[in-house]
Amino acid sequence: MSGGVDVVRKLAGAVVVLAAAGVLWAVLVPGAKSSAAPAREFTSSEQCRECHAQVYDEWADSWHSRSWSDPDVRALSNDFANADCIDCHASQPVFETGIGQRVLPRASRRAEGVDCITCHLLPVDHVSGGTVAGTRDAPSAACKPVAVRDLGSSEFCAVCHDQHDTTKQWRATDYAAKGIGCIDCHMKPRATGGPGRDHRMHGGHDIELVRSAVELRGKRVDGKWIVEVENVGAGHHFPTEERSRAADVFWRPLRASGAESWRHAFRFRSPYRHENLPDTQLPAHAMQSIPIDGDGADGAIEVVLFFSLRPYWADPTRPDPEREAQVLHRVELKP
Repeated sequence: MSGGVDVVRKLAGAVVVLAAAGVLWAVLVPGAKSSAAPAREFTSSEQCRECHAQVYDEWADSWHSRSWSDPDVRALSNDFANADCIDCHASQPVFETGIGQRVLPRASRRAEGVDCITCHLLPVDHVSGGTVAGTRDAPSAACKPVAVRDLGSSEFCAVCHDQHDTTKQWRATDYAAKGIGCIDCHMKPRATGGPGRDHRMHGGHDIELVRSAVELRGKRVDGKWIVEVENVGAGHHFPTEERSRAADVFWRPLRASGAESWRHAFRFRSPYRHENLPDTQLPAHAMQSIPIDGDGADGAIEVVLFFSLRPYWADPTRPDPEREAQVLHRVELKP
C-alpha cells in the first residue's frame, strides 16, 4: 500500500511542476499560451489615458468622474454613511454584475467614481471572449476591444439610473417607442466631428440641456394669467433622477415703482419616501397649467422657471430663488 501512495505523490508533484512550468513559459515566451486564467490587467482608468486621451479628458470633465467626490453627493449621502449610494457611485463593472441587475459596490479606487472600467471591462467568462467592451472589434488595438451591443443600450444605463425610475419613465414615452435612447441625448457625437461619442455625459449639471427640456409661457384667461410649463425635450419626467432636484415657478408684479419680491407658484419635484408630499414631476410630452393669483396678478407680471440640483430650503415660498437656483426661462406677461 505504501508503494502505491508514493507513486500517487510523485505524480501529483509532477503535475504541479508542469503547471508551474507552463505558466513560466507563458511569461517568458512572447505569444505563448497557458491554460491558466488570464490576470486582470486593468486596475485604473489612468491606464486608458495613453491611447484614449480625448475620451479620458472628456470623462475627467464629467460628473461620472465626480460621482464619489461631488460635495453635493457627499452631503446628501451623509458622506456615504448611507451605504446604498456606494453601489452606483463607486460600482463594480456593470458587465460583471450583469445587465438588468443592480450594480454592487467596489472596495478599491472609489475616487475614480464611475470610470472606464465601470462601463467597459468584461468578465473573464463573457460570451464575446473579450476583455474590453467597445462599439466595434479592434483586435490590433492595445486593449483589443470587442463590439458589445449592450454597451449603448438604455438597459445598460438603467442599472444605476433606474434607482429613481428614470429609465422606467423613459420606457413610457414616444422616445422609447421610436428607438431614441439615453445616449442619443446624453452622449451625443463629438462637436469636433471626431469618431465616437462625447464622454462628458451631459445631464442635469448642463443648464443648456435642462433648459432645452421645457418651455415656459403664459396666456390670459378671463382676466387672469395662466402659466404653462411643457416638457418638450426630456425623454423622461422633469426634473428626474435625484429627489434633491427641483424646478420652481415664481412670479412677481411689474409695477411702476419697480419689481416686487418673488412669490412661489408651483414646484416640480419627486419627494423622498419619508416626505408626505405629492410627486409633481412633469412627464415627457405633458404640460402643467398654473393659475396666478394674488395682489397684482391681474396686471403685468414677470414669471421665471428656476432649477436647482439641491433645493435645501424647507419652505419653497420663502427662499431667494435668484441666489439658490439657476434661471431656465423668464417671461414678462402684460395685459
